[in-house]
Amino acid sequence: MKRSSLKELRNSDLFARIPQMSYVPRWVVLLMDLVLCTLAFWLSVWICNGFLFELHLDQQIVPIGIQYLILMSVQIVAFWTFHTYSGILRYSTFIDTIKVLLSNASAGVILMLFNMIMDFSVGWHPLLNTVLAVYIPTSFVLLFVLRVTVKTLSEALEHGNGSPRVMIYGTRDAGIAIAKMLRTAGNAPYRPVGFIAGEGERSGYDLAGLRVRPLNEKLFLWMNQRDIRHVIVSPIKMKELNPAKDLQVFIDNNIRILTTPYFTKWENIDELDSQRIGRVEAIRIEDLLERPEINVDTDNVRQIIQKKVVLVSGAAGSIGSELVRQVQQFDPQVTILLEMAESPLHDLVLELRKQFPQARFIPVIADVRNRERIEQIFSEMRPDVVYHAAAYKHVPLMESFPNEAIQANVSGTKNMADMSVKYGVQRFVMISTDKAVNPTNIMGASKRIAEIYVQSLFKKLHATNPDCTKFITTRFGNVLGSNGSVIPYFRKQIAAGGPITVTHPDIIRYFMTIPEACCLVMEASTLGNGGEIFVFDMGKPVKILDLARNMIRLAGYTPEKDIQIQFTGLRPGEKLYEELLNQKETTLPTTNEKIMVARVREFDYDQVSKQVDDLIAISRSSKPFTTVKQMKQLVPEFISNNSVYEQLDPQ
Repeated sequence: MKRSSLKELRNSDLFARIPQMSYVPRWVVLLMDLVLCTLAFWLSVWICNGFLFELHLDQQIVPIGIQYLILMSVQIVAFWTFHTYSGILRYSTFIDTIKVLLSNASAGVILMLFNMIMDFSVGWHPLLNTVLAVYIPTSFVLLFVLRVTVKTLSEALEHGNGSPRVMIYGTRDAGIAIAKMLRTAGNAPYRPVGFIAGEGERSGYDLAGLRVRPLNEKLFLWMNQRDIRHVIVSPIKMKELNPAKDLQVFIDNNIRILTTPYFTKWENIDELDSQRIGRVEAIRIEDLLERPEINVDTDNVRQIIQKKVVLVSGAAGSIGSELVRQVQQFDPQVTILLEMAESPLHDLVLELRKQFPQARFIPVIADVRNRERIEQIFSEMRPDVVYHAAAYKHVPLMESFPNEAIQANVSGTKNMADMSVKYGVQRFVMISTDKAVNPTNIMGASKRIAEIYVQSLFKKLHATNPDCTKFITTRFGNVLGSNGSVIPYFRKQIAAGGPITVTHPDIIRYFMTIPEACCLVMEASTLGNGGEIFVFDMGKPVKILDLARNMIRLAGYTPEKDIQIQFTGLRPGEKLYEELLNQKETTLPTTNEKIMVARVREFDYDQVSKQVDDLIAISRSSKPFTTVKQMKQLVPEFISNNSVYEQLDPQ
């Protein structure tokens, strides 16, 4: 038969179904073991009688058949004692081997002791000691070979039906556990073929039956020759390395990176169910962009939140909902969820009541632009701490609707700030954006105006009342995975087969995870004495083109071959890079190295208040050019880019 025909037969349904068959019942395993023990006994009798001694079987006091029955009876008791038949043969482990060894050895020792007792008491022994001495190792070898054979054949059949081969990155306990998990589970989606030594790990030896290879160019050549396109990194290993740096080499070589859920060690092979094995999944781009864990002074945060009434506006949004979740760690008296979008708020409430069954939540449908409604909420609920996250944030849309941007981002913030002062809120934390620095678009300029208003308001209040509401502003860049952000957008485009659309080949952005951003917001709210604008350490900026290429590779495709990348040009109001500080601004350090205080230009409240009121009134007139002209008077550094409003800027 030709080799191709054999391969087709091996990969056919006939063999593919074998690993999925039900497990052999325990009594069948016990019966197989007894058959092998019977073979071992008679083989031992033959060896002793034919090669070692003349046993004179016909002259034995106890017939050889009766000796066999005595031995099998004791062996059955030993099997039952050590549960050698309770495991699954194709999942046999070192522990199963030890059980078999102990059962055989204990049966042999018991029978030899029985012989000694009989010799001492009646002067003869019922069983042949020489046969027992040969039987013990012979039976163990046969039982061991059975388990190894079944396990080997099972693995060969399981991995012969097209399971992709995979390398395990890292040789410590977590990597070894993953390899064992994949090799012993019948429904494993991948076949481990080796380990990759990480930094400081030795290579060039076998581990758990698999070769450990160094991470170098020869490795990728070897993997490419054998069509190995996957590598698994344990979540523990992920914590030890810098994903953006240490895993890029795999992405550059078109190796798909996989990971698993957290686990330590399974005591019982039955725990390796299909659900756990199936959760080996591709690593996300968010995992590559994450930075080291942030340390937050939880005692300070607890002091301002514990037993307090906390209000979060925009509570169902990406930032707002995470703020709500993090607030619950500090035992607030009640959390008010202020949101204008009904369905997202409903979903959030259901999630929170399940995740925090002991916490109190009050969902409130309201629009921050409605001053009367906001005053009603503040007068009835009297919040102590306000996190103001409600805002319009999409740059191109706001470029088309500047009046709406002013109503939501400026008027909404003014309403929330004014009511916080009127009803004695202790702390007001505003969520701003890096786009407020040297703004080139409506959205960024509207947020800068909101910053100016709350800062000047605090300055005026604090001059006469040091115990007034503390207004604190936090400013950061893009958050990974937020609604409408680039990563979910790229992910949808990849799922659709492309192309991925990038506005410009040189555009860069800062990125931060949602939990990381909210964590820093919580910390900043404790550091501020009022009037500060806190700037977060956003790390290194990311080139969006590189981000798109990496996402394509992580999805298992090749950029420009499987998924095309198209450049669409900068959108209205968009700039190539974002800034965190104005050119005239400097920063001061805080007790948290990831948070800095921006020293910004101060404004007179009376003048700002009049200008803001005029701007809000103008925005109600539906004359966008008039609105934008007023914005540029309030924020002179607001220079439009790629926008129809460029004509309003001085030449």
